[in-house]
Amino acid sequence: MSNKITLEAQIRTDLGKGASRRLRHASLTPAIIYGCGETPVSITLAHNKLFKAQEQESFYSQILTISVDGKEEKVIVKAMQRHSHKPIVNHVDFLRIDMTQVLHTSIPVHFLNEEECAGVKSGGVIAHNMNEIEVACLPANLPEFIEVDIAALEVGHTIHLTDVKLPEGVTSVELAKGESHDQAVVSVATPKGAAIEEEATEEAAAE
Repeated sequence: MSNKITLEAQIRTDLGKGASRRLRHASLTPAIIYGCGETPVSITLAHNKLFKAQEQESFYSQILTISVDGKEEKVIVKAMQRHSHKPIVNHVDFLRIDMTQVLHTSIPVHFLNEEECAGVKSGGVIAHNMNEIEVACLPANLPEFIEVDIAALEVGHTIHLTDVKLPEGVTSVELAKGESHDQAVVSVATPKGAAIEEEATEEAAAE
């Protein structure tokens, strides 16, 4: 598990586009914390510390702690605006978390044993249909990532959401909608060239 991420922030009273530009020139990032029926709070974060934190995968899927002038807020990232071509975070929206309420968020998928995959050894090509899975759980049960082992996956076969073992207390948001939402997570397909050759062979045999 990765270390819990804590960021220091200050209340921001100078609002507007001009104020945001001045903050960015001072290496500060404007942000907002909202949710849980409380008043939204505009804040600023040191850009260098924020940028370093957001390089971690868990920054986007885990509960973060933001210390705002000494008061700790438990939040998750809901939206992030980046500069179009520079390594700069322009703005972040943070959603407050109630530790007693079920949380809906997306968790990254880690695919295990890709090099040992049976289908790959047979010449197949892995297709990642999902790189994250939306889950529902209490904040305390929130996983950092979800592992999917594809060692035994054969060519032409697919692992669906119902095949993925989720941690205790964690459910799939899509599967809760019904059987028709049992989406593909990862599959192994026949290489395109081989598929065309196989089709041509079948057509020739049928003549």
